[in-house]
Order: sequence, then C-alpha cells, then structure tokens
Amino acid sequence: MSIIIGFDGSRAFGKDRTGTENYSFQLLKALAEVDKKNKYIVYIRPNTAVPLLDSRLRGNDDLEWPENFTFKVINWPRLWTQVGLAKQTFHDKLDVLFIPAHTSPLIHQPGLKTVVTVHDLGAEYLPKMHQIKQRLYLKWITNYQLKNATKLIVVSKATKDDLVKRIGIDQNRIHIVYESYNTDLTRSIGSDTLESSLKQYDLKPQEYYLFVGSIQPRKNLERLIKAFVSVIPSKEGIQLLDPRIREDDHLKLVIVGSKGWLSDEIYALPKKLGIEDRVKFLGRVDDAQLPALYSGAIALTFPSLFEGFGLPILEAQALGCPVITSNLSSMPEVAGKGAILVDPYSEKDILRGMREIGEIRGIREKLIKLGRENIKRFSWEKAARETLQILKEVRTRIDSRY
Repeated sequence: MSIIIGFDGSRAFGKDRTGTENYSFQLLKALAEVDKKNKYIVYIRPNTAVPLLDSRLRGNDDLEWPENFTFKVINWPRLWTQVGLAKQTFHDKLDVLFIPAHTSPLIHQPGLKTVVTVHDLGAEYLPKMHQIKQRLYLKWITNYQLKNATKLIVVSKATKDDLVKRIGIDQNRIHIVYESYNTDLTRSIGSDTLESSLKQYDLKPQEYYLFVGSIQPRKNLERLIKAFVSVIPSKEGIQLLDPRIREDDHLKLVIVGSKGWLSDEIYALPKKLGIEDRVKFLGRVDDAQLPALYSGAIALTFPSLFEGFGLPILEAQALGCPVITSNLSSMPEVAGKGAILVDPYSEKDILRGMREIGEIRGIREKLIKLGRENIKRFSWEKAARETLQILKEVRTRIDSRY
C-alpha cells in the first residue's frame, strides 16, 4: 500500500547549502532514487528554483524528478512553517508529514502523523555560545514540538542520548539514521590539478592545517589558533610536525567557512598573537574547491565543542585527509577509528594531536586507510531507505488501529 508523504523542502533548494539545508536536499534526492511507489508532495518557498535530479553517477544526463514527486509552492512570506505549511496540511490528504530540520507546524490537520529530524541540541549544552533568540527557540521546540512529534529521527547516537537524558523523550520514539556526504565533492584529484587549485589561495600541498565550518565560538577556533602558535616552525627550533615541511616554508592554518555569530574575537586573534600572516580566513568557498583544500592539507583540525554529526570529518576521510577531532559529542561516533581524538577544552591536547601527525611514524597512512574504511558506513541511499522505512511504519501503525 502506497502512502502520501508531505516533505518540508523549504531548506532544500537554497543557495550555498550548509548543514541542515544539505541534509534536506541530499535526502530528498536519494528518496527520489530509491522510492518510485509512494507519493511525495514537496513544499517549497516562493521563488525557489528546483534543480533537476542529478544522475550523472549513472552516466546519464540530468533527469526530471520522478512522477511520484510533486512540488507545491506555498506563497506565504512570513511565518512560512507556522502559518503557510500549517494551513496546507488541512488541504492535502497526507499520511505523514516529514520535517527534515527541527521546525514543524504547531497546528496541523488533526490526526496527521509527523516525523521530525533533530540534528543537535547545541544551544542546550552551550547556551552562552548561541543568541538569546536561539536559546528561547530551542526551549519552545522542546516543549511543543519534540514531545509532540510522532517519531524523531536523529543523525547520531550522541543526539539520541541528549534527547533522552536532557529532554526526557522516550527512547522508543527516536530512530538513529546517519546522514552522509556528497560524493560529488570527494572525487580524487591529480597532483597537477591540486597544485594549480591551491595556488589561487597562495597555498602548497602539505604546508597547512585545515578547518572547515562556520566561524563561531562553539567550533573552538580560538583554542585551535592558540595551539597552532606552538607548531609554527621558528628560529627557536620548535620541532617540525611533518618531515616534508622545510624550515623555510610558511606553515599555515587555513580556516574555511562563513562568518557566524560572536566571531569578531576569532578573526582578531591571529593579529593579537602576531601570526596574522600564518592564519588564512578564506570565507565560504565554492564546493568545487573543497576537494583540493582537503586533499592538500596536512590534516583536518576539527576540535569542535559540540556537533550533531560533523560532516567535514567524512569529507576529509573520503579525500584521504587525516582527521584530528574532539573526543566528545558525536565526533568519535562519526570518525570511527580514522581520527586522532583530542580534548577540545585543552590547547595542549589539541597541540598533541597536531604533532602526532608528523612525529609518529606511519600514523598519517594509518589514519587515511582507516578513514576510507570508516566512510563505507555512510551513504545517502542507506539514509533514504531507513528514513522511508520509518515513514512507512508510522502509517502502518495507524492502519493497524482500525
């Protein structure tokens, strides 16, 4: 028996997708690949350009979305979810409404089952690192949405544990479905292409550490920058991290990502420490440039204080870039054995991880090998199939009551 699934696509087709936007798009695309039976009504905002379904991996040209997918524009300029989407649930005969990014309408068609994906509870754990409106918003969705959704999907066991322990959600209502990474962005790169791609940023392979993510306090960039001070080759004879780095080279820390809230002190720190020439803020870069930046790095340094998943970890592993990441939250779960784990609250331990890359014989090759094994656990096809199973089970349990 087929079902009618409403899909909140309001974040899926925006420009410069990050985080939840990327999750929404990749999951929707994967559902279109694996499910030709059930009907989907994808709700989008006005002036949204829906791209063709990309099927280049199968050797074909871009294809239109399958016939069981309908895109419906909700023309509501403000309070799109709480008014526009809410009203639409009274018009469409949905079996299930799927919300891929936290926010579901408080009011909807009576009896409509909802499945909501929760990506993290960062504002609950690190309240001082979020805006007041974010903290109030989290409390709001906790009280009214998380507890009222029929089922919750989380992208890591760490987030499931958070929901159970801190919010009091019944663990039987929570399902873990790992997200994945965009395989289009993790293609291998030849040495010539790599060098030419890095040249535009005044970088050379194996002469920089890399961070990828938004510039905000919870990413722990201040401690990372302070730890980096201790690994810069100097006339005082600080030990080089990697034997391939010459003393006359300019070791750098490259930070990729958009400016976030409370980031001014982060941007100002390198100058205060006298290393402004060694720390490069590239801002948000085009997705096509990310493979070269990962491939050329000594390591991805990702000592975040809190992550619901930590997508850069998988992107780095897929491109043969060693990973240094935090030993808490979801990061050990996502990285598996393919990373050096550090205490993100200790500059000394972050430094220890950065040094191990060059000082322990064979560690780099070992991490690359384990990283490539680790990413086999994740795929958008798997995520789509597991999500679809949850949506179908919700409907099946409805039918069984009658």
